[in-house]
Amino acid sequence: MSDRLTEDVSKLQGRFSTLKAEVAKVLVGQDDMLHRLLLGLLAGGHVLLEGVPGLAKTLVIRTLADAVEATFSRIQFTPDMLPGDVVGTQVYNPREGSYSVRKGPVFGNLVLADEINRAPAKVQSALLEAMQEKQVTLGDQTFRLNEPFLVLATQNPIEQEGTYPLPEAQLDRFMLKLKVGYPTRDEEVKIIDRMAGAGSEPSASKVMGIDEILAARDVVRQIFVDDKVKRYAVDLVAATRDPKGSGMPQLAPLIDNGASVRASISLIKVAKAQAVLAGRTYISPHDVKTVALDVLRHRVMVSYEAEAQGKTSDHVISQILENVPVP
Repeated sequence: MSDRLTEDVSKLQGRFSTLKAEVAKVLVGQDDMLHRLLLGLLAGGHVLLEGVPGLAKTLVIRTLADAVEATFSRIQFTPDMLPGDVVGTQVYNPREGSYSVRKGPVFGNLVLADEINRAPAKVQSALLEAMQEKQVTLGDQTFRLNEPFLVLATQNPIEQEGTYPLPEAQLDRFMLKLKVGYPTRDEEVKIIDRMAGAGSEPSASKVMGIDEILAARDVVRQIFVDDKVKRYAVDLVAATRDPKGSGMPQLAPLIDNGASVRASISLIKVAKAQAVLAGRTYISPHDVKTVALDVLRHRVMVSYEAEAQGKTSDHVISQILENVPVP
C-alpha cells in the first residue's frame, strides 16, 4: 500500500508541476499565491484572496480554470444583487402554467466570486449554503453541486463604500485566506513585456481534467498523519482561544475570538496537500507551520486594543507559531 501511495504521490507531484508551468505561461511572479490556490484545489477548500486591484487575483483564477478541464463561472458582486443572481431562480411559464428552474452561475466547478465583500447579506447567505452544504435550494427542489466545487473569492481591503464585511460564519467557510502583495520591479517589467508587448496576450491550455483532480483528492486523504502532528495542530488552534493557558498571557487582550474546530481540520487537510506537492506520503510539523497563517488569519478576531496598537491577526498568529513547541 505504501509503495502504491509513494508512486501515486510522485505522479501527482509531476502533474501539478505541469499545471503550475502552464499557468506560469500567463502569470508572472505570484508563485506563492498560485501554490496556495493549488493547495485549496487539492484539499477541496474554498479560497479567499485579499489585495488591492491590479495584482492579478482574477487573472490567476481565470488562468487556472483555463488549465483545468472544468466548468468555470464568474460572478461580479455588486450592492444591488439578489440571491437569484447567484444561485438561480424559478421561472414561470404562463403558457404551460408551470415553473422551470434556471440555474445560476454558482453551478460550476470553479466559481470566481469577484469582490465578494460588495454583496449584501442575503446574497452572502445564499452563497453560504452552496459553499458549506455543496447544494442549492430553489423553491421546493434541492440540487447537488458537481464535484469538484471550489469558490475562489477576491476582495479589496481598502475600499469601504458600498461594501459589506463578510460575517465570521462565512469567513470560516473559507479554508484559506491569502494576502496578495505587489510584484517585484523585475517582475513588473516582465508583466509589461508580456501584457503590453507586440505579440498577443498569452493563454493557458488545458492540461488536467476533473477526474484527475478527484483522484488527486483521494490520494491526499491517504497521507499519513502522526498523532504528534495532530496534537501540534490542535495546540496552535487552542492557543488562539486561550493564549493564557498556552503560556502567552500577553496575547490574551489582543484576541476577541479564537479559531473554531474547522480550523484544526483545515490545518491537517491543507498540510496533507502541502506534503503531496512536496512529494511526501506523510506530513511533518513544518507542513502545518507553513500553512498555519493562511488557514488561521481570517478565523482569529482581534480586539479593539489590538487594532489601537496597529496589530493584526497575522501578528497574533506569528507570535503563537513562535511560542508553541514544535514536536
